[in-house]
Amino acid sequence: MNLFYNLNGVGDVLLVQFTATRPKDIKMESKADVTLIYDESNNELVGLNLFNASSYMKLKADGQVELTEGFALELKQSLVKNGVDVQLDVDFTPKFVIGFVQKTESHPNADKLKVCTVDVGDETLQIVCGASNIAEGQKVVVAKVGAVMASGTVIRDAELRGVASSGMICSATELNLPNAEKGQGILVLEEDSVIGEAFIVSN
Repeated sequence: MNLFYNLNGVGDVLLVQFTATRPKDIKMESKADVTLIYDESNNELVGLNLFNASSYMKLKADGQVELTEGFALELKQSLVKNGVDVQLDVDFTPKFVIGFVQKTESHPNADKLKVCTVDVGDETLQIVCGASNIAEGQKVVVAKVGAVMASGTVIRDAELRGVASSGMICSATELNLPNAEKGQGILVLEEDSVIGEAFIVSN
C-alpha cells in the first residue's frame, strides 16, 4: 500500500494505492469523503481517495506519505467514520533493501541488458538490469515491487524485451542520494552490507 499527499498540487486529498499494477478499466464508488477505485475486470479494490484528509489525520508530506502503524490506524478510523467497510492489507516490510547479485546472464534479446539473480534476504528475485557496471558478487540496493522512487515512479512487475523482471537495481541518482552523479551505473555497496536489510532513501 502506497500513500500520497500533495496539498498544493492536488488539494486536501490522500491518495491510497493498494496494487502496483494499473487496471485497464476502473469503476468508482463514493461514500461521503471516500472514493473507492476498483478494477472493473475483476472488481478488485485497487485504491481510494480520502477527501478533506487533514480533518482526519495530520499530514505534512509533499509526495509519498510514510506508512506507519499509527498512520494505518488513523486511515482505518477515517474509513469507518465514512461508513466504508474495507479490510486494509497493510505491508510494513521495507521496499528498498540490500541485495546480493548471485548471477548475471546475457539477455537473449538485448545486448546491453543483463538478467540478474538477486538474493534480497527473504527471497530471490530475477531483475533485468542495463547498467554497464553490474557484476556477480556485488551488494546493491534493490527497489522491490511496490517501491516508490524519488521521481514518483512506482516499481512494478515488468517484462523487458521478453524477460520477466521483478524490481530494480538502483543507481545513486535514482535513490536521490546527495552528490549522486548521473551516468555512474548502479550503486555498489560495501562488502559488509547485510543482505535483506532495509536501505533508507530520501524521497
